[in-house]
Amino acid sequence: MPGSRARTLTIVASLFGFGFLYGAAAADEQPSAEQAAQMMDDLMYGRGTVGGPFTLTDPAGKQRSDSEFRGRLMIVYFGYTFCPDVCPADLMAITQALDALGPAAEGVQPVFITVDPERDTKVLGEYVEAFHHSLVGLTGSPEEIRRVANSYKAFYAKVPDARGGGYSIDHTGVIYLMGRGGEYLGFMPPQTNPERLTEILRKYLDK
Repeated sequence: MPGSRARTLTIVASLFGFGFLYGAAAADEQPSAEQAAQMMDDLMYGRGTVGGPFTLTDPAGKQRSDSEFRGRLMIVYFGYTFCPDVCPADLMAITQALDALGPAAEGVQPVFITVDPERDTKVLGEYVEAFHHSLVGLTGSPEEIRRVANSYKAFYAKVPDARGGGYSIDHTGVIYLMGRGGEYLGFMPPQTNPERLTEILRKYLDK
C-alpha cells in the first residue's frame, strides 16, 4: 500500500536522524513531509513534551477526557477503521496483551483515537467492539483530532487514491504509554508483539 510505504520511509528516516526544521502547523493543517519527519525525529529522541490534556467524543456522543483515566496506565493509539493492516494488527496485539494480564488489565485503559473522523464517527463503536472490551474509541472534529495528534507528535495525512477517487490515511501507528498521572512513559513501534506489550505493561503496573 502507498500509505504503508510512506509511513515506513518516514520512520526509517527518523531512525537515522534525517530531521528537518518545521514550524507548528495550525490545528486544521496537514503537516508536510518535512514536518512529519521532524515530528517522528523528535519523538524518537525524546525532544519536547508528548501528550497532554484532551477532550474528545465517544461513539455514544459522550465527552471523554483523559483526566477520567487517572490512576490507570493509558495506552493511546491513533488509527482509523478503514486501515487495512497495521491498525487491526496493533489493536489485536493490545487486546492479546491485556488478556494475558488477566485481572491486572483493570489497571490499563486502552484508547483508540480516529484520525479519519469524516468516515469513522458512525462506525467507530462497532469497530472497537471487535477488540478488547475496555477499548474506548474517540472522535471529534478534524481540528480537535489534529490538535491532540500534534500534542502526541503523531503524524497522519490523507493520501488520495487516483484509481478509485477515495483516500487512505498515512499514519505512524505508534503505541503510546501514559502513566497513572497522565505523564508520558514512552512508545512502542508498530507491530510490537503482544508478548513484548505484556512485558512492558507488567513492568509499569508493578511500580
